[in-house]
Amino acid sequence: MDIGVDSSVPVHAWPRLLIVGSFLPGFELARYAGGNLAVEIIRGGGKVITTSNRRWRPVRLADMLRTIHRRRGEYDLAHVTVFSGRAFIYAECVVALLCVLGKRCTLGLHGGNLPVFAGHHPARIRRLLNRSSVAVCPSRYLFEELNSFGKELHLIPNALHIVKYSCKARRFPGRRLLWLRAFHAIYNPEMAIAMFSRVVDAIPDASMTMVGPDKGDGTFQATKKMAKDLGLLERISFPGPIPKEDVPKVMARHDVFVNTTNVDNSPVSVVEAMACGLPVVSTNVGGIPYLLEHGKTGLLVSPGDAGEMACAVKSLLSEPQLAQDLGDNGRKLAESFDWNVVLPQWQRLLTRVAFG
Repeated sequence: MDIGVDSSVPVHAWPRLLIVGSFLPGFELARYAGGNLAVEIIRGGGKVITTSNRRWRPVRLADMLRTIHRRRGEYDLAHVTVFSGRAFIYAECVVALLCVLGKRCTLGLHGGNLPVFAGHHPARIRRLLNRSSVAVCPSRYLFEELNSFGKELHLIPNALHIVKYSCKARRFPGRRLLWLRAFHAIYNPEMAIAMFSRVVDAIPDASMTMVGPDKGDGTFQATKKMAKDLGLLERISFPGPIPKEDVPKVMARHDVFVNTTNVDNSPVSVVEAMACGLPVVSTNVGGIPYLLEHGKTGLLVSPGDAGEMACAVKSLLSEPQLAQDLGDNGRKLAESFDWNVVLPQWQRLLTRVAFG
């Protein structure tokens, strides 16, 4: 799919770019890995082609390959999003064709499980990296874990527009908790329920909102059943998925952000929470300890330990200064993820690879 260009901005500053990833219909482009980059390049006057938006996986891969070949004269550089698991096959096939065509490409490495996948399939990872010009990691975690493969890696974080995230003055301690991820087993929403049951024992007026789509693995139903069995349904709201533009408004109505995931990289939702001045309590997994410093920009707890997370949350609900300090420090950190800081890094890298 093509995205229009603002003709008032000179386009020579950016190479013509093809971004290859899964851009499924029904959501705005920015919801997907590589989508935000496409949107921001276009706003800066660049030309971007994206592929593919086909829903069925075999057809999606075929559409990617067809677009790469058919439109090979319309882009200077391809950027390929890379995930572990079955999605890794997309990247392997796409990069192989780009090599045959003599097209340069960069890789965008994503997903907290990619280092585990690399440990199981080192030859496949090394072959893919060697066929690319450079690879980009959105987190220090992926950078450190994959650096041993010897390829030129660059660290460019996931970005946001900080101006969209109001950091209002809060009157700590607040009592409203927010969980915002997809309902899937890897994000462990049931841990949030177990944690909250301990919190309300000590702080009866606490409440929690759990926002996110049902990914269809039964986790959403199990989470609601657990809340019902513990008598917590009246204290927990489940509004479902929300539009991206509504995230700052939802965060502004809460006081503490909790992240219960078992596998993670550098989640945008955590950065968004920090941008809104919310103190964050998160499991200490994957890229999280590379993102948050315990006691300074967040509180880190052991994965799956609802009791430890409950203690951390209760400390924020009872210690206003701690909550305020974490919120302030998190906001300062989030400002370094602003697109005004991040986009020039992309421009320098992509221009060098395409024309250097």
